Amino acid sequence: MDLRAELLKSIWYAFTALDVEKSGKVSKSQLKVLSHNLYTVLCIPHDPVALEEHFRDDDDGPVSSQGYMPYLNKYILDKVEEGAFVKEDFDELCWTLTAKKNYKPDRNGNSVVSHQDAFKLWCLFNFLSEDKYPLVMVPDEVEYLLKKICTAMNVELNSCELDEYLSQEPQGQGGLTVWQFLDMVNSGRFLRGIEQEAVSMAVEEVYQEVIEDPSFDPSVSRAQGYLWKKGQLRRNWSERWFMLKPSVLSYYMSEERKEKKGSITLDKHCCVEVLPDRDGKRCMFCVKTSSRTYEMSASDTRQRQEWTLAIQTAIRLQAEGKKSLHKDLKQKRREQREQREQRKAAKEEETQRLKQLQEEKERKLQELELLKEAQRQAEILLQEEEQRRRQQHEEMQRTLEIQLREAEQARASMQAEMVLKEAEAERQRKRIVELEAMQERLQEALQQEVKARQDEEAVRYAQARLLAEEEEKLKQLMKLKEEQEEYIIKTQREKQVLKQEMENKNKCLEEAQKQLEEVRVNRQRVDQDVMVAQRKLRQASTNVKHWNVQMNRLMHPIGPGEKRTNVSGGVFAGYQPLLSRRDSSLK
Repeated sequence: MDLRAELLKSIWYAFTALDVEKSGKVSKSQLKVLSHNLYTVLCIPHDPVALEEHFRDDDDGPVSSQGYMPYLNKYILDKVEEGAFVKEDFDELCWTLTAKKNYKPDRNGNSVVSHQDAFKLWCLFNFLSEDKYPLVMVPDEVEYLLKKICTAMNVELNSCELDEYLSQEPQGQGGLTVWQFLDMVNSGRFLRGIEQEAVSMAVEEVYQEVIEDPSFDPSVSRAQGYLWKKGQLRRNWSERWFMLKPSVLSYYMSEERKEKKGSITLDKHCCVEVLPDRDGKRCMFCVKTSSRTYEMSASDTRQRQEWTLAIQTAIRLQAEGKKSLHKDLKQKRREQREQREQRKAAKEEETQRLKQLQEEKERKLQELELLKEAQRQAEILLQEEEQRRRQQHEEMQRTLEIQLREAEQARASMQAEMVLKEAEAERQRKRIVELEAMQERLQEALQQEVKARQDEEAVRYAQARLLAEEEEKLKQLMKLKEEQEEYIIKTQREKQVLKQEMENKNKCLEEAQKQLEEVRVNRQRVDQDVMVAQRKLRQASTNVKHWNVQMNRLMHPIGPGEKRTNVSGGVFAGYQPLLSRRDSSLK
């Protein structure tokens, strides 16, 4: 049973105690308070944001156990560390919640067990109960627990009376609930004449042995406490708070466990030895590991014995691959119960099978009687039939004698025929051998034909693909042909249009040629006129020059001995550019 399963059992009682209406659901406000208390007793850092988010008020209705389990697993159980909290405080919280509603001791104060003893019995019940809900303890475990309590008081348990009580008590799910178990103990039926103090001491002893197992629960007094430890380097003695866990022995500066000084890993190679007193220390012992020897000193011999026994038990369980002796015993008892149930089921099955065989036997005997009666009737009919057969036999004997003679003759002929048949059979065997050889050749030929057919199928597939491609190309060719015909028709139409345009252009060209001829004629005429005008211009220019000379002569009187100068650039010299431009335009 791991730590999570143990915690879930106690939390289940707390949840069902809050379910007042027994509907399987609890209000969010109550679950919020429960979760807060679980954070506290399990020494888990509070997460108010997640708590408020999960139990916000905008979601209507209470929460079922299935709805609460995701939050419980994620924010509480996944964060629990073994040894970081006191298991008894956690159990006491859950017991307080469930006892207020369900535990009903005798109002007159005549209960056999006190309230604190009832809490310890509740813890023992949870440890020994089955791992299924609702939690019950099977009768074998009830007897086991009561025997341990009685043994602690040196009292013998009356098993017959217990069996009678269990047979009368209604049992759900194959066992007793914790409240039925507590009522049974408080009834005093099995603890008559025993004082409450003796019962309390016996319950405490069983509780210490089973629940506060030193190899399992590190929070008990026998598995934790102050011891003197000798240092490895300085070799001085220091008082440390030791705590034993299933696989490790840790030691701290003080019992608050805030400063861890070290740990000793326990395995099958470790051992514990008692040492003689020395160095002013008494009640010494040591723990030897594969790498180091740890020397420690207890306050007295009893404490040393308790520590050595607890550490040896833890080492032995580690070597055997077990976590707790009582858990191992519980598992073995459960396996034995399962084996007994299997044997019982097998026995019942065998009984049922024998019953079926007996019924089958009786049915077959009845059938046998009917068969015997039918046999007697058949014998009578057989006698009558035998008489008729005898008569028929005599007639048939005579007939057979005749047929025998005929058969003798047929036999001779048959023997000759058999010789022929044997020869024929020999030929048939040879023929069969030849046919088998031929069949093998046919098989080979068939395989070749199959292969050829496969090749032919491949070729056909390729041919079909080529035909499809050819058909696609033919469609494209037809489309191109149609486009070409349309283009030819369009080209012919354009050709006719161009021909018409050429005829029109030819007509225009002829008219243009005629006009060009007329222009040429006019040009020749104009050229002749220009030539005439040029002649006239040259004549006029000559005349102008002449008149310019004359004018210069008239404007400048001739002096004695002066050289004659050219008077062509005289008054009429300004008309020369105008005459030049006129000549150019005429040209």
